Amino acid sequence: MAVVKAVAAKPLAAAAIAQLEADGVATLIGTVVNAAGLILAKTVPLRRMGVFADPGLGASPVWHVFAIDQSGIVFGDAIGVVGDQRIRIDLGALRILGDGLAWAPGNFFNQNGAADPYCSRGALGRITDRLSDAGISTSVGHEMEFVLVGPDGSRLPSHLWAQYGLAGVLEFEGFVRDVINAATASGLAIEQFHPEYGANQFEISLAAQPPVEAADALVLARIIVGRVARRYGMRVSLSPVPFAGEVGSGAHQHFSMRREETPLFSDSDGINGLTPEGASAVAGLLTGLPEAQGVLAGSVLSGQRMQPGHWSGASVCWGTENREAAVRFIVGGISNPLGANVEVKVVDPSANPYLATAAILGLALDGIERGLKLPPETTVDPVTLTDAQRKRSGIVTMAENQGEAVDALDRSALLRAILGDAIVDSVVAVRRYEQKHFGELSAEDVADRFRLAWSV
Repeated sequence: MAVVKAVAAKPLAAAAIAQLEADGVATLIGTVVNAAGLILAKTVPLRRMGVFADPGLGASPVWHVFAIDQSGIVFGDAIGVVGDQRIRIDLGALRILGDGLAWAPGNFFNQNGAADPYCSRGALGRITDRLSDAGISTSVGHEMEFVLVGPDGSRLPSHLWAQYGLAGVLEFEGFVRDVINAATASGLAIEQFHPEYGANQFEISLAAQPPVEAADALVLARIIVGRVARRYGMRVSLSPVPFAGEVGSGAHQHFSMRREETPLFSDSDGINGLTPEGASAVAGLLTGLPEAQGVLAGSVLSGQRMQPGHWSGASVCWGTENREAAVRFIVGGISNPLGANVEVKVVDPSANPYLATAAILGLALDGIERGLKLPPETTVDPVTLTDAQRKRSGIVTMAENQGEAVDALDRSALLRAILGDAIVDSVVAVRRYEQKHFGELSAEDVADRFRLAWSV
């Protein structure tokens, strides 16, 4: 059995270690994700599993502000060379990777045992608790788009590639098969895996889960895909724009909400079945998206993808099955037995998935709490509308300029209330570092420089 149930950290059950040893596990990897979207790790022998869970392993506060250039650390008044924290893995989320490895996600804690305000997984947990206190349960499903490249980030041949074509599956059938097998063995639920629009680009859709578990699943998926790609002499680019001027990669998030057994996005007399609270949730999301862009798609590369015509949701509006809208509404029914949900298209792989989900759900909750009114639905490609039509509908365009997006986040009282000052400050710091040091590079140079920055 690959999925390990929750185990008490103190005292550590010897039977749990014995079972993992029987499954061939000798080494345990624990990960956290920082403000720049980088997956960071510590590794221990299996016998140290209990210590890794409680009291945890030491880590400098600067882990939160490592930059994407492989050397930069963004020191500030609150984060510097002094201090220490503890990373504690969540044994209830532990999964077996194979080849003697197991993995578990971690949270940051301060030395006194208090939750660290910079911890992204902790931030998502707080938002989930707020929703629960409001009587709302939420499910989140992640999409993972990526491009296969050479070990040095170089292009792979794509002579037979066609958008969504069978040739892509057959060219990489061993890779596809091994990813699915590894996911199944680790308890990761893949709903579909298919070639995408760009050359050597694939997309994996993950099953919907509670918010923290869903973000954990995305991290696990990235680890699995990265490991399998290595076996075939490849790497996985998780850059928002692997090659300048070509198709970018998104990290779309789907979510649904329920109050007890009542879905908020369907089975009502409102437009498309939206309940009044469901409509307010979508309105809250739309209202806050421009301020949240620095969290959802704020990297030095994100602006190249965030453009009309790129299916990136660059227009801040909503529409049923409208892939150019920032918020795509998906109706329930016979073809969608899981029920109606909302897809947020602006998120890209440079985002910390825990923070992105926390921002999205926090905005939706804010809309419900304030009873915001849903703007008119956009039923056409927003780019076909005149300026006057866009103005009447309140449609604005997400920022293409990283500096504008980060400045909007920095000023946002709303996002600071949702995520906390510490997290907003850390995201702003690492993204301004990128802008300062690499913002003047050409589109080609910055894409080349960071093609593998978020890879694992």
